[in-house]
Amino acid sequence: MKNSVFVLRKSQSAYTLVEIMLVLAIISVLVGSAIYLLANNVDAAKEQRVETDFQAITTQLKTYEMRNFNVPTTEQGLEALVNRPTIKPEPRKWMKLMDSVPLDPWGNPYLYRSPGKFNPAFDLYSWGPDKKESSDDIFYKK
Repeated sequence: MKNSVFVLRKSQSAYTLVEIMLVLAIISVLVGSAIYLLANNVDAAKEQRVETDFQAITTQLKTYEMRNFNVPTTEQGLEALVNRPTIKPEPRKWMKLMDSVPLDPWGNPYLYRSPGKFNPAFDLYSWGPDKKESSDDIFYKK
């Protein structure tokens, strides 16, 4: 009986270094592939957030316009939704419409121009991931 237990223990073996390295290599390839495939999803999520922010800001700009018969000027900017403008034309029925103006997903303020070049009342846009004016800017389209 003692002999068979000894033989049984002796026949058991541990994993070799090659087997461990092979498992680690397979895991690394799987993790790398997952990161590569999910990278595009992160960019798509950021662009979707920009669209959502555009909708929220536009809703507040339209509310501002209904109350004051015009949208904020370029000089007043989006800050007019947060703080009462002191630059003319001063709004007659101003009210705080936002707690703060959101930043785009890349940490920059949204840009605002009134009257707009692309939309009659105003342009709302983000410089996007490159953080400078270029062809990849994201514009709100009515």
